[in-house]
Amino acid sequence: MPSPTVSPPRSADPRPPASPWAPASHREQQREAKRNAVLQAAAQLFNERGFHATSLDDIAARLNVTKPTLYYYVKNKDEILLQCVSKGLEMMLEGIAASRAAGGKAIDQLMTCMQVYARIVTEDFGKCLIRVGDEQLPPESRVELRRLKSAIDKEFRRLVAEGVEEGSLQPCDPKMTAFVIAGALSWIGRWYQPGGEYTAEQVAGQCIETLCKGVLRRTDQAVAKVPVRRVRKAAPAAAAASPAARKRA
Repeated sequence: MPSPTVSPPRSADPRPPASPWAPASHREQQREAKRNAVLQAAAQLFNERGFHATSLDDIAARLNVTKPTLYYYVKNKDEILLQCVSKGLEMMLEGIAASRAAGGKAIDQLMTCMQVYARIVTEDFGKCLIRVGDEQLPPESRVELRRLKSAIDKEFRRLVAEGVEEGSLQPCDPKMTAFVIAGALSWIGRWYQPGGEYTAEQVAGQCIETLCKGVLRRTDQAVAKVPVRRVRKAAPAAAAASPAARKRA
């Protein structure tokens, strides 16, 4: 007679089923990544079409989502612009802070800051800062942006003043010089287009070199031609000393 089949004992503590939802920390990372994608797509469209000509529908279409989906990440178009411009300013401040932390002479820090500034204005958020700016935002939203802009201006002024003090820069007005540097580099964000004759790095390099070296020929280079002009002027005088030469003339 066959013995009865004995079932194995059940585990007292069965393993719970795997959850199809990611941990809270992962969900937050995903949400932040999607929010950044919304801001970057918006910055690109603002740069291409302008703020007023870009709608939330346009931003949603570029991301292949519906307009209601955007409201999970942003409140409205004004908030999107505020965040885009803020990101551009924060990227500049982070780069300036990194150059300061690296130490070195003021001129070295200034050159690094100029390179950082020039690079960022060729990127999406930097271009949005320059091409669209904060003029489209309500006054209360501009307060923090002005504080960030002022911090960048103060860093340029500080480095210029320290460069003059250490002897690496000619004596100048730090305020005016900081305005010129930031104004010239900012304008790159207006006209630079990827895929053109020069890369972003080449554009930044040439603009910074022009700012630092100027466009006038140096005095020592100009003096090299002076003796040649003097020799040509001396020839008629030598001929005038000879009466015979005057008759032949």
